[in-house]
Amino acid sequence: MKISASITRRALLAVCCLAFAGCNEELLRQDMANQPKYRPQAPSEFFPDGRSGRPLIENTVARGSLVNDELVVPKDSNAFPLPINEALLERGEARYKIYCTPCHGLQGNGNGMIVMRGMKRPPSYNIDRLRQSPNGYYYDVITNGFGSMYSYSAQIQPKDRWAIIAYIRALQLSRNARATDLPESLRAKIAASGAEGGAKSMGEKE
Repeated sequence: MKISASITRRALLAVCCLAFAGCNEELLRQDMANQPKYRPQAPSEFFPDGRSGRPLIENTVARGSLVNDELVVPKDSNAFPLPINEALLERGEARYKIYCTPCHGLQGNGNGMIVMRGMKRPPSYNIDRLRQSPNGYYYDVITNGFGSMYSYSAQIQPKDRWAIIAYIRALQLSRNARATDLPESLRAKIAASGAEGGAKSMGEKE
């Protein structure tokens, strides 16, 4: 019995030693978090210019930059670098509903969900200033942000920014179009629906 008790005590002592060894800071250290590395813009003694951030290699271009550059226009430009068609407008509508409606609302009048909850209201797209603003202005705001709106360059790809701009222009046109601007087929359809509605109203009054 004495031998068994001695063996048991030694076993317990060994287990305790192992447990304390597991508490060693070196063993618990998060190597990925604490590994040697440079913070952004941190100085470095390794490079002759003293900078940790290295300049781009001469005659190289970052992947995707050339494609994006083709879609960038000056802020005061009214150019549109993509063909405007039904597919682009549908894509713009889908992206607009995802990223823009929380603030700008479905109709672009600034009555988004966050405004209903007390946040600052953005201007309506239908005011003269924004109706007359060039396409490049919209692209710049989506890319870099403006006022209370932060940049969406990380969330929205350049082609989708232009799709959104095309849809915003469609929203503006829908709120400010005249009947004479519509094709004859649509004018006839509107006239017919108006006449039908008037007849129904007269019937209701009778």
